[in-house]
Amino acid sequence: MRHSMRAAVAALLCCATPVMAAEIHVQDPVPFNDAAIIAENIKAECRMGAQLATALGKNAPAHGNTIVFGSDPVNTGSGHVLKLELVEAQSAGNAFIGHFKSAAARGVLFENGQQVATVTARRVSRGGAFAGFKGSCDVLERTVNAIGNDLAIWLAKPVDGARLGDL
Repeated sequence: MRHSMRAAVAALLCCATPVMAAEIHVQDPVPFNDAAIIAENIKAECRMGAQLATALGKNAPAHGNTIVFGSDPVNTGSGHVLKLELVEAQSAGNAFIGHFKSAAARGVLFENGQQVATVTARRVSRGGAFAGFKGSCDVLERTVNAIGNDLAIWLAKPVDGARLGDL
C-alpha cells in the first residue's frame, strides 16, 4: 500500500509538470543590439539570432519551460517575457590557422511588465572536433548553441545579474 501511494504521487507529479511549466515569450530571430560593434559580414552571413532562438527553444523544456516565439519585438507588459539581444560576435582566425570565435547575449526577464532579472551569457569556441573542416559561421553557431543551453538552465531559476558561460 505504501509503495502504491508513492507511485501514485510520482505519477501525479510527472503529469503535472507540464502544467506548471512557464511559457516564456522570446523574439525569433534574436536581434543584434543596435549599439554592438559586430562586423557586417557576421550579421549578413551567419544565422546567429535564429540559431540562438532554436537552441533556447530546444533546451528549455528539459528545465520546465516552454519558449513561445514571435517575429516582432516582444511585448514586456504581459506574461513571462525574455527580451534577448546579441551584444557581441567576434570571428578571428579560420579553418587553416585555427578558429577563435566568441558571442555574447544579454537578456532581461519580465513578468507582467515587471523586471525580474537580468542575465549576460558569453561563450568562446575554437571550433571543437574537426575545426579545420568548419566555416566561421558554423563555429559561431556553436557558441550560440551553448548560450541557448545556458539560458535555458538559467530560466529554470533566474538570478538577477547572472553571468553565464565563459564570463
